[in-house]
Amino acid sequence: MRQRSLIAITAALAAGALTLTACGSRDENGGGSDSSGGTTVVIGVDAPLTGDLSAMGLGIKNSADLAAKTATEEKYVEGISFEIEALDDQGQPSAGQQNATKFVADDDVLGVVGPLNSSVGESMQKVFDDAKLVQVSPANTGPGLTQGPKWQTEKVRSYKSYFRTATTDAIQGPFAAQYLYNKAKKTKVFVIDDKKTYGAGLAATFTDEFKKLGGDVVGTEHIDPDTKDFSAVATKVKNSGADVVYYGGEYPQAGPLSKQIKSAGAKIPLIGGDGIYDPTFIELAGNDGTGDLATSVGAPVEDLPSAKEFVADYKAAGYKEDYSAYGGYSYDSAWAVIEAVKKVVEDNDGKLPDDAREQITAAMQNVSFDGVTGKVSFDEFGDTTNKQLTVYSIEGGEWKPVESGTYTG
Repeated sequence: MRQRSLIAITAALAAGALTLTACGSRDENGGGSDSSGGTTVVIGVDAPLTGDLSAMGLGIKNSADLAAKTATEEKYVEGISFEIEALDDQGQPSAGQQNATKFVADDDVLGVVGPLNSSVGESMQKVFDDAKLVQVSPANTGPGLTQGPKWQTEKVRSYKSYFRTATTDAIQGPFAAQYLYNKAKKTKVFVIDDKKTYGAGLAATFTDEFKKLGGDVVGTEHIDPDTKDFSAVATKVKNSGADVVYYGGEYPQAGPLSKQIKSAGAKIPLIGGDGIYDPTFIELAGNDGTGDLATSVGAPVEDLPSAKEFVADYKAAGYKEDYSAYGGYSYDSAWAVIEAVKKVVEDNDGKLPDDAREQITAAMQNVSFDGVTGKVSFDEFGDTTNKQLTVYSIEGGEWKPVESGTYTG
């Protein structure tokens, strides 16, 4: 983990002593020239900054911003300062694709962090790949993004510009199934998903593993993510005899769904993936949410020695919003871009080359460093090599870690 001094950065910002200038004239190598004669590299950030998923999106934005400010203050790449440009996708693939086009059109943008949603990620990949602009998602978990649509039988990497620091649902779904069946002793599950790329994919990998273990899927249902009335589904759950509900989707729907299932008389836990692992789920589920579960990528950030500095620096920087589930992964995604820029600059006599985007994308494949979330590096598909996951349970109005480990397939 790099030694950083974010408290000093915060003080300098408050005093007006440190100014990350907006990009001035573009130099011929990409990047913008700043008033001090150096070069400003912009890291794009795409996430839902408004709407139901903004709690996670703003944590992604702020954490990437923290990485950019830290690298600039440390002069981590000689002659280069970093800043972010954040665009709001509202969790919508069409908006994400438009944002990708905007990032590509800005010559100063040499890497992008995001998005949150796998469906949004799908909409951006070709745009970035055609422009050779590297993308590192801290949160996408759909396996097909890196390993192709037939990933279960034939793994093919379609886009060499796409990387991620979050592990995939090919691991997360089965990990949840193993925990429920082997540790929690749940044998009858009702599976629900929101029909979106992330939710449906996660539910499918969970279901396959739960059945292999000997569990019984007593019912399945798809919900409309644009509604909040799940009473009909809740009644089906109650009548099914399930002892647990698995939900593939995100917290805006999962919270009310959990609450309505309990109200219907099924006093059983709901478990979901990282898309429900947010304090907002607890608010939406209400008091009956106690005992509900979620899996999330990696180990609890607060418990990692490597993350203590990040947590302290984030607090010192004064961001209004929490770093949320993907803060550490967003910081590491941004830092991966910074590491790739550093490699390219050092290999080109201390300046950005004419084909900076292409070289940065190529350099990303071999990036390796000790990050907030542990060792950060990528396999041949652009997937993170960190496969750890954690199960959380709601206790006393908070998410508490109950089990950490890796999927043993």
